[in-house]
Amino acid sequence: MLRLPVISIALLSAAALAYELLLMRLFSIIHWHHFAYMVIGLALLGHGFSGSVVMVLQRRLLKHFRYVYFASILLFTLFCVISFQGAQNLPFNAEEILWDWRQSLYLLLMFLLLSVPFFFVGAAICLAFLSYKHRMAKLYAADLFGAGAGCLGFVLLMYAVFPQTALFYIALGGLLSATVAGLELRINKADLSIVFLLMLAMLGWGGGQLQLKISPYKSLPRMQLINGIRVIAEKSSPLGLITVLASDQVPIRYAPGMSFSSGSEPLPQLGVFTDADNMGVITANPDHRRQLDYLDQMSSALPYHLQQAERVLIIGSGSGSDLLQAQFHRVGQIDAVELNPHYLELTGLHDRDFVSDVYQQTNVSAYIADGRDFLNTHKQQYDLIQLTLLDSFNAAAAGLYALNESYLYTVEALQLYLSKLQPGGYLSITRWAKIPPRDTLKLFNTALTVLQKNGNAKQQLLLIRSWQTATLIIKNGAFSHEEIAAAELFCSERNFDLVYTPEIRAEQANRYNVLSPPLFYQGTQALLSRDRKKFVEDYKFNLKPATDDQPYFQHFFRWSALPEMLSLLGKGGASLIETGYLIIFATLCIAVLTSILLIMGPLWWLRHTMKRGARYSVRRRDVFGYFCAIGLGFMMIEIAVMQKFILFLHHPVYAAAATLTAFLVFAGLGSAHSSRLSQRYGRYAGVSIAVIGIVAFSASYLLILPGLFAWGSDMMMVTRFLLAIMLIAPLAFCMGMPMPLALDSLADHADQLIPWAWAINGCASVISSVLTALLAMQFGFSSVIIAALLLYAAVLLMFPGPGRSAAAVN
Repeated sequence: MLRLPVISIALLSAAALAYELLLMRLFSIIHWHHFAYMVIGLALLGHGFSGSVVMVLQRRLLKHFRYVYFASILLFTLFCVISFQGAQNLPFNAEEILWDWRQSLYLLLMFLLLSVPFFFVGAAICLAFLSYKHRMAKLYAADLFGAGAGCLGFVLLMYAVFPQTALFYIALGGLLSATVAGLELRINKADLSIVFLLMLAMLGWGGGQLQLKISPYKSLPRMQLINGIRVIAEKSSPLGLITVLASDQVPIRYAPGMSFSSGSEPLPQLGVFTDADNMGVITANPDHRRQLDYLDQMSSALPYHLQQAERVLIIGSGSGSDLLQAQFHRVGQIDAVELNPHYLELTGLHDRDFVSDVYQQTNVSAYIADGRDFLNTHKQQYDLIQLTLLDSFNAAAAGLYALNESYLYTVEALQLYLSKLQPGGYLSITRWAKIPPRDTLKLFNTALTVLQKNGNAKQQLLLIRSWQTATLIIKNGAFSHEEIAAAELFCSERNFDLVYTPEIRAEQANRYNVLSPPLFYQGTQALLSRDRKKFVEDYKFNLKPATDDQPYFQHFFRWSALPEMLSLLGKGGASLIETGYLIIFATLCIAVLTSILLIMGPLWWLRHTMKRGARYSVRRRDVFGYFCAIGLGFMMIEIAVMQKFILFLHHPVYAAAATLTAFLVFAGLGSAHSSRLSQRYGRYAGVSIAVIGIVAFSASYLLILPGLFAWGSDMMMVTRFLLAIMLIAPLAFCMGMPMPLALDSLADHADQLIPWAWAINGCASVISSVLTALLAMQFGFSSVIIAALLLYAAVLLMFPGPGRSAAAVN
């Protein structure tokens, strides 16, 4: 008698989920964050497609189940490497997708390539479900348990090896699953020897041959085109891949927005890049203070000219440029908050005669933390809180950060910053001065929203711009005439432009970096007028303030402006297009169309067979609606909860690890428990109990999570991580039940529909992963959760089993 292949399924699911997360990291490096997110969503299409194929060929495949199952695992392992290599070799460029039709083709080909490994994973699991259809709850539990373990294992792996090397270890995990499957299903020794040969080949390869082909539009590969550039250090973790460059021929000089009238130049520098973008610099120790004069020629230096700051907080201190600027202005105490500890390690490195120790100065206290969490757990008040250029100019200008959530620029974040200022203290935020204005006006509008409660907003704001950057200062109090005069002098000496001061006159704005018309000045005046609401509604870009429920500060796209923007493409208007949002929408279209093809094909085949006499005691439309609803609803809740927990765990990687682990492991426990619930109350009653639990726990999260996060803000990270898992556990437990209960019902009444149900659920999950992002950007995560709860409530009307009404009465 063959053993139930629970261990091989768990190992396969672990390897598959680790591979999904690895693709997310790899494509964040090769392209950008939003693209990686979409790749994972569409790669899951392979699961759905496998269900359709198994449905059509199930009789033939089940006759040879042992070998098809074994071969599917081996093919997953093989295509882990082949698919990624093929996908990254495609000449895809996200920025060109609107005017080069070939980019859409490359995008489609990339998705198809990346779906292949997941096709074999889905085929193996689906065939196991069919072969052991009366023990599906245990198999489903093993699937989810394994996926949860894979998620946790991936995070640990990212601390140990570089992303490109991790592919080697994940492939070995696939081979281990194949080995266990061979033992469970009694595959003969000759076939098992194939696995060992592949293992030996994999060990010989060791991942050393894999080279990442990074987009030439990112900062790192462009910098590497310079003669004499060399990589002197690299550090990897789930928080990012940091690369440090030195130049032996052409000196690296980086001072964003520095005045053209400046007579000074930066000291020798090393270039620092996170995920091949987001350039920063490590600056050599100065021999004397005057060598740092160039730091006073940047718009971010303005607050130091308004009054002497004794205590400064720098959020996102990174490679240390803001620390040097504060030290140049003789700040007494500097608190530097940085989430990635590798920055602190790298800023102390030595290269030949290059020495930097900016974090080791006696007046600097460095903290490894999230900026908001640091402020929530420390009672210190500051004279100045500073956030400067926390993203890449190239990607920001192209709109490629549209999907990047940021809780540093929300209404709630600004309220927190202001509450931590001394009376008369400043909050200084420097952003890229994109044209037409987007970031600057959105930030200004956010500040107005925060300040309007005290009725003195016009007196608390000051905004200037250089040729490349814009700095907004919000004061905890009203600006004095002397402070305004100091700002005017600061700008005139550096050829910077005033955009807004409480005393500004039209002729003072737009004097040096001239725009026609003066867009920044006109925008701020409109936002301060009675027609502010109409201006925001009519503006070409989305200026609505970001909130913790909609943390997409860099989401500027508006559908109403698309025709005008497209008409300007051939006239140098490419900078107007928010490419990131459009790629997300294009991905959704591809996901929907592809999913329909994968589902409607088997549906046509089903109708054909039914005409030949096949009869089912369940309605196919119920099967379609039920598995589609739980596929959409599960992903909606999972993604929304994940985003909510970023505030508590400080970083998307940690939030993803905790959320996915909790959902997968406890959904697996729920799946395993569902058979007991079914035996005691019946399947439909079991689904009803699960749905009630899902609605109750989700609704309670919307109400109590903010308070719980505040209560636990001073906990250690490990404690918070475990608390997050405990909070998610009951919801995930309930969400693990509807799927196996319905599959058990199909096993009794329409077992041929099981692969189709699997396909529907997989394709709905793919669509939901992209759709959820768009819905969250438009309506917020709370609205996404409410929509998911409505879907779960609807499944009670579509449970695929006979006698639903009678079961409900019982």
